[in-house]
Amino acid sequence: GKSGAGKSSLCNALFQGEVTPVSDVHAGTREVQRFRLSGHGHSMVITDLPGVGESRDRDAEYEALYRDILPELDLVLWLIKADDRALSVDEYFWRHILHRGHQQVLFVVTQADKTEPCHEWDMAGIQPSPAQAQNIREKTEAVFRLFRPVHPVVAVSARTGWELDTLVSALMTALPDHAASPLMTRLQDELRTESVRSQAREQFTGAVDRIFDTAERDCVASVARTVLRAVRDTVVSVARAVWNWIFF
Repeated sequence: GKSGAGKSSLCNALFQGEVTPVSDVHAGTREVQRFRLSGHGHSMVITDLPGVGESRDRDAEYEALYRDILPELDLVLWLIKADDRALSVDEYFWRHILHRGHQQVLFVVTQADKTEPCHEWDMAGIQPSPAQAQNIREKTEAVFRLFRPVHPVVAVSARTGWELDTLVSALMTALPDHAASPLMTRLQDELRTESVRSQAREQFTGAVDRIFDTAERDCVASVARTVLRAVRDTVVSVARAVWNWIFF
């Protein structure tokens, strides 16, 4: 996303430990930064890309950078500030770079607590006022109409924690099945709910199941296919049973 969209702040709110230094100075992250978050013998890598929209020269440099790195990623979160109405840079990067991998892009409207009238934000209840809620809905709908992404647009406030659980659910759904469980282990404790754990478990067993799909397609001998079908259900059941032991 653009500089100042809150990429580093959102990572810090979602995942355990400091992910990147948070900076309010323009272009706080000028280079690609990768962070491996490890735990329980598993890990995930977060790639923090430099923010676009600061200058034309830098955008030209970052365009090539984004083009090279994006294909390596399981999922891309493209962040747009709730009060940002100038989306020409976002639209350019979507049309020319991101759209080719549109299934792996999740649009996130950030800093929802700054939506006008921002003085009405309910800090005690950690929620927007009715007027803010309406404006947030209109913003997410406008973003969806402009970009037409595969996945729903999610609005959050990293500062207050509002709707982070909704974002986690969207992340789990958008991620490839093999990546869901490692991500789940690195979430902040309050975001790693039983529902999220259950979703990760099912995605893990689904990934195991699809291994058998691939193996059966590649098997030439009918005897081998018969054996694979015979053990498939057992292996998938075992995978589901040992999931908790593997990831915790």
